[in-house]
Amino acid sequence: MHRGIRCGRYRVRIPFPKTEYLEDLDFADDLALLACTESRIREKTSKLWLTGRRVGLEINADKTELMCINTSPNAPLNVGSKDLSCVDNFTYLGSVISKEESALKDIKSRLGKARGAFVKLRPVWRSSSYSIQTKTRLYNSIVKTVLLYGSECWRVVDSDFQKLDAFHSGCLRKICRIFWPRVITNDDLYVKTNSEPMRKTVQKRRLKWLGHVLRMPPERIPKVALHWTPQGKRSRGRPKTTWRRAVEKELETMKLTWGEAEAAAKDRIDWRQRVEASCSARS
Repeated sequence: MHRGIRCGRYRVRIPFPKTEYLEDLDFADDLALLACTESRIREKTSKLWLTGRRVGLEINADKTELMCINTSPNAPLNVGSKDLSCVDNFTYLGSVISKEESALKDIKSRLGKARGAFVKLRPVWRSSSYSIQTKTRLYNSIVKTVLLYGSECWRVVDSDFQKLDAFHSGCLRKICRIFWPRVITNDDLYVKTNSEPMRKTVQKRRLKWLGHVLRMPPERIPKVALHWTPQGKRSRGRPKTTWRRAVEKELETMKLTWGEAEAAAKDRIDWRQRVEASCSARS
């Protein structure tokens, strides 16, 4: 990830925050260009294509997509002679990035991948050679990790938690071979499998990741992003649930302000204990 790299006579970047700028997001061979206007993204894409060709690198137009937020391109954006497709969402580093103000598409994608992982292990779940404890450990390490990839940054609402909990409890019932008409409550199911509701798991992961970010130096990008407000104005009406608002509510239940949370997060063990205590009290 680069800040304020010059592109031509001026910087073609987005403010981040007021005194610094973001040019692009980089990880290995994955590159995401950022710009505020159509003309600037065209200039950056053209310069990237020309510079890459000088050193023998080519941009794969079939794997390159354009996503415009709150606008539409006047003409197709192209790489060389190929036009890029304009999409409403795309996959970046395993997560689905969407124009919508939610993580629903990413959650649906993770549910599909987790469901596939669970089905592949069907012979294990049906086998009587393994104990429920062993099966649960396999489920947690293989299926659950696939499901919750990137969940630390999800903007999750109640309907999303319902989808996650339905999948989670359904998998645990199949592992325990609990089928209709046998009845068992979710609370009893979690006790039987030494598990917990998905809401509690996501909250723990989010707060633990928050502690990791709060321990970073102040100039690190993730830490700056905690308090960064993008350009533009939100639509009229009731403010929507955002990741930051969700975290602020969780910090309130822990009786912490942002400043107090940053001080508390410096002690990893103490922060972990605070997170466990807070999530246990809400379960």
